[in-house]
Amino acid sequence: MSVADISTGADQSPDAGLRYQLDALRAANSRDGAPDRAQRLEWLGRIAAMVRENQDAIIAAVDADFGGRSREETLLAEIFTTLSSVHHAKGQLGKWMRPRRRAMDLAFKPARARLLPQPLGVAGIISPWNYPLFLALSPLVGALAAGNRIMLKPSEFTPRTAALLAEMMAQHFAADEVAVVQGGPAVGAAFAKLPFDHLLYTGSTNVGRKVMAAAAENLTPVTLELGGKSPAIVGPDAAMDATVTSIVRGKLFNAGQTCVAPDYVLVPKDRVGVFVEKALAMAAEFYPDLADNRDYSAIVNQAQYDRLQSMLAEAEAQGARVLAAGSGSGRKMPLTVLLETTESMAVRRQEIFGPLLPVIPYADLGAAIAHVNSGDRPLALYVYDRNQGNVERVLAETVSGGAVVNDCLLHAGVENLPFGGVGLSGMGQYHGSEGFETFSKLKPVMYQSRLNGMWLLHPPYGARAKGLIKLLLKR
Repeated sequence: MSVADISTGADQSPDAGLRYQLDALRAANSRDGAPDRAQRLEWLGRIAAMVRENQDAIIAAVDADFGGRSREETLLAEIFTTLSSVHHAKGQLGKWMRPRRRAMDLAFKPARARLLPQPLGVAGIISPWNYPLFLALSPLVGALAAGNRIMLKPSEFTPRTAALLAEMMAQHFAADEVAVVQGGPAVGAAFAKLPFDHLLYTGSTNVGRKVMAAAAENLTPVTLELGGKSPAIVGPDAAMDATVTSIVRGKLFNAGQTCVAPDYVLVPKDRVGVFVEKALAMAAEFYPDLADNRDYSAIVNQAQYDRLQSMLAEAEAQGARVLAAGSGSGRKMPLTVLLETTESMAVRRQEIFGPLLPVIPYADLGAAIAHVNSGDRPLALYVYDRNQGNVERVLAETVSGGAVVNDCLLHAGVENLPFGGVGLSGMGQYHGSEGFETFSKLKPVMYQSRLNGMWLLHPPYGARAKGLIKLLLKR
């Protein structure tokens, strides 16, 4: 869910205690067995209390890590979303934990069948820098609800938040319940090689490949929450004012450093001028005077800022028309619309992860759909149109990790909707019940009845058994 990791310098060797920590978690899991509902609710309550008690410290740490992060964005995207995931899990946990009946085929009756949810054991979570609290704690909530012990590796690019997470967790959880591991790429690589019962990684597609390869050494199942180029399609009958407001708001939230931010916009060719004019005006209205604007977040570090500037410079050098909503300040970049871009430009080929917005004209809706389908399957897709037929066509003829109609981003915070990618934007999913199931084994169990007909199929196979087999094959 972030662009490719950019090293900030020499990394220390991985902590030799990683395996020791994993073994301690496994020993506790073996000693105590699967936690009951009361224990899991108590764990979830600790997460909520931890976040509430440290709200101001979390906001300050994230702000310092970004060199300027909107307090309100942290409240909405980190604090609210985390508490919402806890609240949802606590309310639904009893239902999730109940055995699930499965119908039994007539040939096997009167036997019956159930699925028994069981914790996998010890889960690993590698979280990114762009939402350093929520994207660490949201999967952790699912793993705890499922009854697992957890090792968590937060991003080194938000070191203050990572240190705070480690401190908070140590205050609220025993080391054999939740262990936080800090460090750079070498530690992350060693972490991914540990024989977890499940590993969830959130980050770039390139690093996701390495994580999956490392996990494969132990046949560790993985959930990969990656990124990609999520399109926004402005339909022929879109309400332009509401559409522009939504896209600009979504694109500039966290300065575009969101895995499900609109990466580019497809606009009917006769409406491009109106869209661009309104978008630039809306951005200036939302975020006037970037130098002193506390509502607008900075690019997280100089390496990411330089990457975006390089992407912009390349596009401009190759003939793109660049229109900015004002001037930047420090690492705060204004919304910058790019017109007349080509597929050879990095801004069209790579996930942007910043406030650069290519606007691509299309002749008809079929052409817009074809453009989306010509690339990798996106993590999110947004379609804006008042014509339900147009909306349903886009949804039916494209494949994406998730989709929103007439808005953007919000689905990522809905606990009742699974969150996950498809193809190069990821595999597996979590949030809500799907998060619980990702970190559980739904054990299938068949209960044989005392009165059953298996005695009819005992060898040696005589006429009775052969007749019954013949009857079964006719079904």
